[in-house]
Amino acid sequence: MLKTRIIAVFILIIAAGIGYCTYYVSTFKLGLDLNGGTHLVYKADVSKVARADVGVSMSALRDIIEKRVNIFGVGEPIVQVEQGGILGSNEAQEKLIVELPGVTDIDEAVKMIGQTPVLEFQTISKADSDALNAKTGLSDAEKTLEFTKLFKPTGITGRLLEKAVLEFNQTTGEPSVSLNFNSEGRALFAKVTKENVGNIVGIFLDGQPISLPTVREEIKDGKAVISGSFSLDEAKLLVRNLNYGALPVPITLISTQTVGASLGQSALNGGIQAGVLALIVIGIFLIIWYRLPGLVAVVSLSVYSLIMLAIFKFFHVTLTAAGIAGFILSIGMAVDANILIFERMKEELRSGKGISEAMHEGFARAWNSIRDSNTSSLLTGAILYLFGSTSVIKGFALVFIFGVGVSMLTAILVSRVFLYAVAPKQTNRFSRFLISNGFTKLNLNK
Repeated sequence: MLKTRIIAVFILIIAAGIGYCTYYVSTFKLGLDLNGGTHLVYKADVSKVARADVGVSMSALRDIIEKRVNIFGVGEPIVQVEQGGILGSNEAQEKLIVELPGVTDIDEAVKMIGQTPVLEFQTISKADSDALNAKTGLSDAEKTLEFTKLFKPTGITGRLLEKAVLEFNQTTGEPSVSLNFNSEGRALFAKVTKENVGNIVGIFLDGQPISLPTVREEIKDGKAVISGSFSLDEAKLLVRNLNYGALPVPITLISTQTVGASLGQSALNGGIQAGVLALIVIGIFLIIWYRLPGLVAVVSLSVYSLIMLAIFKFFHVTLTAAGIAGFILSIGMAVDANILIFERMKEELRSGKGISEAMHEGFARAWNSIRDSNTSSLLTGAILYLFGSTSVIKGFALVFIFGVGVSMLTAILVSRVFLYAVAPKQTNRFSRFLISNGFTKLNLNK
């Protein structure tokens, strides 16, 4: 008994330390709906991308945009791909969802995203080029327009770019931009240049041709040069933007939404109030109905809440309104585990067993039910997290998974230690009343 009480005191000291650190160290990371910010929805133009490559292109787009907004110092941006169908059409619509907590200026947010150029390499066959040059009666502008329409994508886009470097022509001193591709880009660039010796491989930026060089030989080293009438500042800007991330596919802004800081604070306060009220109501019920075990369960729930808050803070979990809802729901799961144990203890006491034996049997026999129910909940949470299409679903699922896992720990280990530490040694009418629950009559003859 003394050893159990020492362990219980040690757990309380650890819980108090966790609570102190959680309160005074660092701050919670709040999502867009709690912190305020900007929500942007972009439509991606994947019409020129092979259907099998759409997933790869959208993943690259997401990574590039996330890298770009991180460069601008946006805290905890959420960038995700969402696919949806157009009503009345079998065509899929690829969307990019960008959430920028703390950024309430939509123009600033759009500027962060929109400055990234779309870099593409396209080819035109020699036959098409010769046929167009043979046409008469076209102005230079018309010929240029018709000329660019004949180009076809090669699959070489900004997503294959490793880095861009500012260089200067040793003869003229004019600035140029050297492009170095990654391993996948080098292999594809070598293939394209080998198949188009004598033809033009155009370099397009944001849909406009900026260089239309003729391939003289296969280029195996994965290097290309953009040269032209660049000023030094224009060349520097292009290098910077390309290194920040050239977009693999064009994107169009289709929706904007600003969440004010006051609205976010209101949602946060509402979530906190709901959580505190839930704990108070549950605590009152547990103490009235389950008496001493109920009081132990309240202490265990407090330990559970402190551990969860510490996980949120020190594992940098981004809290959203949905996440808070998942936390409150997981409190119910933690209570459910305690109730299973206490009800089992009541059955053992009803059969006439002593307090110590009833508690031991209650924890042992309730474990299978707790394990099975929590395992199914964990699997459900994992499925929601893995296949959830929005940050709201993923945030809810992640917090729910953490909550269910911690609730199993506190219900089986913490509650057991605390209950064994304070349970009466003697089995009599009063001690049975303290350990039992409700108004069930107990067999006091054994």
